[in-house]
Amino acid sequence: MFYEFWIGARYAGMAGFSRKGAKRKDRFVSFIAASSMTGIALGVAALIIVLSVMNGFQTQVRDRMLSVLPHIELYVSGASHQEVLSNWRQVADKAEQNPHVTGAAPFVASQAMLVRGDKLTGVQIRGIDPDLEYLVSDLAQQMIFNDLSALKEGGFGIVLGNQLARSLGVTVGDSLMMMAPQGSISPAGFAPRMRQFRVVGLYSSGHYEYDASLAFVYYQDAARVFRDSGNSGVRLRITDMQQAPEVAYQLAGQLPTGVYVNDWTQNNKTWFAAVQTEKRMMFLILTLIVAVAAFNLLSSLVMAVKDKRSDIAILRSLGATPREIARIFLVQGAIIGFLGTAIGVGLGALVAYNIDVIVPFLENLTGQEFLPQQIYFISQMPSNPQLSDMVVIGITSLVLSLLATIYPSWRASRLQPAQVLRHD
Repeated sequence: MFYEFWIGARYAGMAGFSRKGAKRKDRFVSFIAASSMTGIALGVAALIIVLSVMNGFQTQVRDRMLSVLPHIELYVSGASHQEVLSNWRQVADKAEQNPHVTGAAPFVASQAMLVRGDKLTGVQIRGIDPDLEYLVSDLAQQMIFNDLSALKEGGFGIVLGNQLARSLGVTVGDSLMMMAPQGSISPAGFAPRMRQFRVVGLYSSGHYEYDASLAFVYYQDAARVFRDSGNSGVRLRITDMQQAPEVAYQLAGQLPTGVYVNDWTQNNKTWFAAVQTEKRMMFLILTLIVAVAAFNLLSSLVMAVKDKRSDIAILRSLGATPREIARIFLVQGAIIGFLGTAIGVGLGALVAYNIDVIVPFLENLTGQEFLPQQIYFISQMPSNPQLSDMVVIGITSLVLSLLATIYPSWRASRLQPAQVLRHD
């Protein structure tokens, strides 16, 4: 086995470049082998980088989304806002008996239109208790002008996202009109319910969609404006956001009849399913790069077998078995595949772990923004390399490389030394 490994390693070591006076054919075969190794390395690196960026994108969007939105929401069916808000503490106490629940706060949610001059924008309104909001979200830490204490009951103040304030052309201290989705019918026609609000603060979550479409008011003010529309209930935060579906299922069996439980995975199911599907498809597509490199490896080994016919014949004449000849070229292909995979994993990990430095450098160099906030919700290229992805990619590359060595090795083992030596 030692001599088989030594010969296979010599063939994989591109001796055509190092041996003085090597034939042009040897150099060409060595070049093909080197290009196969390079192709495998680039394919593996591309897979690691792309999957790391997609993992980072999903994690960043999820974390920024849940910094504003609750992990779990409890809705009370068939009750008015005032009834729910008067008794929300009883529902919260029942929910907090679950050891995974760490905080609870009341809320009112509805849709509305904000009007400022000739500008009109549809938004999501969340009525919150500013004294308890820190228990269920990071909104208090995301305030960039003023703080949540500026929201007072009866003051009809509103906190806007920085993108929403920019689109409406308002800042702290300005007034705007809020139109509720319901209204009244009069002889003059339908009259929407309207209320003037004053901007008392601005926040920035880093998630463009929410910064441009989500506003917060005091929960009692929201209940007065949205009398017959929207939902009200209790927002919950749990210890591990990934366990939200399990905790929601537990709460559904513990809470009284008429209380509905909804977790963040249900509210954003379509988006996360789309990201997972895209990740799987990108893995399959980019694996084709490695497959093409493996096919080049197969071609280079076939050429190597043809080039080394005399060597094979001599070894067979000295007593080497067909299986030993096959192992020589299996070793050659395995070494090329292993080196290509190792280089690709190293290069991919290097880029993935330093993408926060590489991307800004390329943006400054080219003058192009890689992630417009209006499209991708976030402004910086995220990266979250995962060891499990690297292991799967490495194993996939090695398997494809080994599969590519089967046919050339079998062909080498089938050569008859007498016929080869007769023609040479």
